[in-house]
Amino acid sequence: MNFDIELTGFDSDEFDSLKDLSKKNPYTKKIIAPVYEPKNEKPAIEELFDMEKSNALEKEISESKNITAIEKAFLIAAAKRHVVFNYQKVADYYAHSNKDVQALMEESALVIIDFDKALENGYVKLSEEIAGQYLEDYPDDT
Repeated sequence: MNFDIELTGFDSDEFDSLKDLSKKNPYTKKIIAPVYEPKNEKPAIEELFDMEKSNALEKEISESKNITAIEKAFLIAAAKRHVVFNYQKVADYYAHSNKDVQALMEESALVIIDFDKALENGYVKLSEEIAGQYLEDYPDDT
């Protein structure tokens, strides 16, 4: 390509090995679901999630002067996707909660205890649709 490879920070041997890596498929179809072993104490609820980014976005949206109320409502709802959950602590909390809290945590898919129930609730539907489309696009990969 008529340029000095070393300007990229790689020497020619390193660059060739990177090219070889790109020819191999680094992705696998194998999915290993995380399995958490609960600890012996229930964490504080504040430890289960981090809303820092979500709160900052919501504040910025609320203070915005140039968008409509309906746009603000939409953007605030979208900002909630930036909540970060600590699923190890969520599992610990679940293990030490009463049945009502556990049922609601399962209903919201914070934990999946019963795979069949998760299917019933529609949490696996999207992945099934993606798998179906993948198999349609790549029939030789079965």
